[in-house]
Amino acid sequence: MGSLTIGAFARAARLSPKALRLYDELGLLRPARVDPASGYRFYEPAQLERARLVAWLRRLGMPLARIRVVCELEPADAAREVAAYWARVEADTAARRDLAAFLIDQLQGRGDEHMTLGIRYAVRSDTGRVRPSNEDAAYAGARLLAVADGFGGEGHGGEGRGAPASAAVIEALRPLDTDIPAGELLNALDQAVHEADAALRDIMRTDPSMEGVGSTLTALLWSGSRLGLVHIGDSRAYVLRDGELFQITHDHTHVQSLIDEGRLSPEEAASHPQRSLLLRALAGRGVAADLKLREARPGDRYLLCSDGLSTVVPLPAVQDALASAADPDEAVRRLVDLANDAGGPDNVTCVVADVTKGGVV
Repeated sequence: MGSLTIGAFARAARLSPKALRLYDELGLLRPARVDPASGYRFYEPAQLERARLVAWLRRLGMPLARIRVVCELEPADAAREVAAYWARVEADTAARRDLAAFLIDQLQGRGDEHMTLGIRYAVRSDTGRVRPSNEDAAYAGARLLAVADGFGGEGHGGEGRGAPASAAVIEALRPLDTDIPAGELLNALDQAVHEADAALRDIMRTDPSMEGVGSTLTALLWSGSRLGLVHIGDSRAYVLRDGELFQITHDHTHVQSLIDEGRLSPEEAASHPQRSLLLRALAGRGVAADLKLREARPGDRYLLCSDGLSTVVPLPAVQDALASAADPDEAVRRLVDLANDAGGPDNVTCVVADVTKGGVV
């Protein structure tokens, strides 16, 4: 088979001539030759394999820049790159699916909006055994639970400069500890996050030495039997339900992105030199937070914690402490003690709440 015109090549590759011209302009799929007089593009049959790969990847929704990378790789490496891309797509889709399911339930009126649940709660924050000061902040109230972990700042290597940041973030959320309709939970949390981010900008504008400060945030806001979750950074939220512990947040860290893409195992992540590198956090730059809606059930036990717990205490030990503690006060004491017994390399903050029928206990 000789050279193919752009029309014949497009039909064989199941691409349009318009797409082929675009891929030529982008350097993704160059024609074998271009007639100097007419400007017609001609392709060789050997280029069909690459063209079909491009077509398949486009059907997956892969961006053109990433397709260019895949096409230059050896087959085994290309396969790993496609797997990593699809793992990220599935993670993003799962988060949107949860929100869609809740909204469908709300719009169809299937939710029990009249059930009133309360919580009994406890909070404990500790400097740990190594850090000179505590840069964590927390809040626990009848409707709102929140944990923030501050970081950064230029002065003195940034040590201790995260405390004003985490405190400002928590202060921005405090007004939410009131009765808010279930349908407004996410809007209220989203607005509070914007106000927290603005507060961080004000801190840096007022004091230039605070440039670079920021904070994580994980918070739960209750209304009836529904709760809204807002999350950014590597603080975490868990729920203990029917004896099983589930993490309900997703770390915004470099190593977690590598795990999601299949490039790193959870075991390897535990000792990775960049395990604390945040990809997303509140830092006065308008970064979006994760927002989710969940259904609370009587008997649920929720844990919010800074990474001073989650990176030090193995998950089975966390689950055992939560499951065996008689009440939230005992649970937060046990968890903080576990972190300190493991060396306490970081500040550790825990908020534990039990979901009950009726009002706050």
